Amino acid sequence: MSIAAGAVLQMPQTPKPGQVPIPEVQKVRENLYVILGGDPRDQKTFSGGNTGIFIGERGVVIVDTKFVGWGKVILEKVQSLTNKPITTIINTHAHFDHAGSNAEFPASVNFVAHENAKGYMTQRPCPPIMTCPDENHLPKQTYKDKLTLFSGKDQVDLYYFGPGHTNGDTFVVFPAIRAMQSGDMFQLKWIPFIDGQNGGSALAYPETLGKAAATIKNVDTVITGHGAVMTFKDMQEHVEILRDFVQQVRNGKKAGKSPADVAGAYKLPAKYTGYTIDPNSVKTNVEMAYKELGR
Repeated sequence: MSIAAGAVLQMPQTPKPGQVPIPEVQKVRENLYVILGGDPRDQKTFSGGNTGIFIGERGVVIVDTKFVGWGKVILEKVQSLTNKPITTIINTHAHFDHAGSNAEFPASVNFVAHENAKGYMTQRPCPPIMTCPDENHLPKQTYKDKLTLFSGKDQVDLYYFGPGHTNGDTFVVFPAIRAMQSGDMFQLKWIPFIDGQNGGSALAYPETLGKAAATIKNVDTVITGHGAVMTFKDMQEHVEILRDFVQQVRNGKKAGKSPADVAGAYKLPAKYTGYTIDPNSVKTNVEMAYKELGR
């Protein structure tokens, strides 16, 4: 989604191909490619979430489908790599910048998502931030905690560890090539956007991401939700940054400080580098954490 000034949700124009540059497909690992979506803070280049392309023996697995209108581009990128059909589309979550083009693919495709994500997709009326497709393009296959698709070199493991960005976030692991797609549980090197209206939690976020980092083994490469391809160590570092953030919030509330005071005093520990910390992002997440602590 578009994050104006870091964390305040603003609904973009859901740019179509031609309105923003069409990104090139990039090779990540053997049989794994990505169509990057650009930085959500730059509406001149943003095409939605990162789209993963995993080429298996019998077909292609797509992870996330960007905004509405990008299905044809994704299909053309796949066809530039292989003549195998798209058999499976996995949505890491239900937001419109990650599942927006689902309905532009044949209904015969197996759409897969966490059971909570499917629930969010069935909301009527559909919240502006969500993708709510027709029944033919809703997830056909869901899971509760873990799901394994295919076997051997084609194996894809799906994990859910709890609330974070939403309460239906999937980590997609390709064990044969030591790679993973994190969706928006690891978005960029920033204080993340959290969708509190659809189960997201500022307090639970670092612990949920920490469970993923502790449970998922033998992964080196991570396709993030929006940023460049990173490493598993980058994700582990992100866990510690978010834990520190929550601890600063807890300490401030215990000391009787207001959310504004805590947000204004927040500092990223000096040992962490390469992060963009926007004051509005911090303010929004501190306020969310205070509400959760007050329950």
